[in-house]
Amino acid sequence: MSTATLAVPSSPVAPPRRRAARRVLPGFNLTLGYTLLYLSLIVLTPLSALVFKTFSMSWADFWTAVSAPRVVASFKLTFGASLIAAGVNVVAGLLVAWVLVRYSFPGKKIADALVDLPFALPTAVAGISLTAILADNGWLGQYLAPLGIQLAFNPNGIVIALIFIGLPFVVRTVQPVLEDTERELEEAAACLGATRWQTFWRVIFPAIAPALLTGFAMAFARAVGEYGSVIFIAGNMPMVSEITPLIIIGKLEQYDFAGATAVASVMLLISFILLLIINGIQAWGRKRYGGAG
Repeated sequence: MSTATLAVPSSPVAPPRRRAARRVLPGFNLTLGYTLLYLSLIVLTPLSALVFKTFSMSWADFWTAVSAPRVVASFKLTFGASLIAAGVNVVAGLLVAWVLVRYSFPGKKIADALVDLPFALPTAVAGISLTAILADNGWLGQYLAPLGIQLAFNPNGIVIALIFIGLPFVVRTVQPVLEDTERELEEAAACLGATRWQTFWRVIFPAIAPALLTGFAMAFARAVGEYGSVIFIAGNMPMVSEITPLIIIGKLEQYDFAGATAVASVMLLISFILLLIINGIQAWGRKRYGGAG
């Protein structure tokens, strides 16, 4: 006699609830609101005050303030020296970052720490130090002066000071990208018969190009607004070695607030346009080469 086995229907088991992802920081709405508030208070409010103060001037007064020969000469010097210094720092910063990443040598940690010295050093101290070294009676200048080479109290000193304060931006931007590059690709290129230059240009450069452009933009922006380290070594001669920040300071000391804001607004506009162009080139490079930035 066979016994039939009765199947007892099992009650449906509810699927386990997914635990909501735990956010380390508050939600999007709160963080976005705080971000916009912070940017408005720290960045947008001062810039809007500058723009509104400039708009209070008539067009004739504005043009007179920004087109004076002394102001135009300072624009040329400030932006020209900043572009030259940022370009030099791209090459020098790449070499420094390459040495710090690819080689081991005694004192490497000290050299790596010295890269950040311009960040920690007060700009006035940097200017005084460079002047003491490069002036005609300085440690190095006393040997260059008899050869007709003068590196202080002229535009040459301005470029040197801007190179000094801008180098860390390029090094610290490129260094982590170099650390993340895959050396297997370089070895594969060498096995396929590529020369060192071809390996650098076809393999390494596309990966670090966006970072180089970022470092260039940061070094340029820092150089445009530099004041403390430049005034000591520039000589501050009108039409020769006078930078735009010094023009603005002079107008403020003369209580010419409208003229100071007019010059500052033009400086802001030119800086914004140049940085926009640099960022556009950087975005194009990322799209073309797919490098990290």
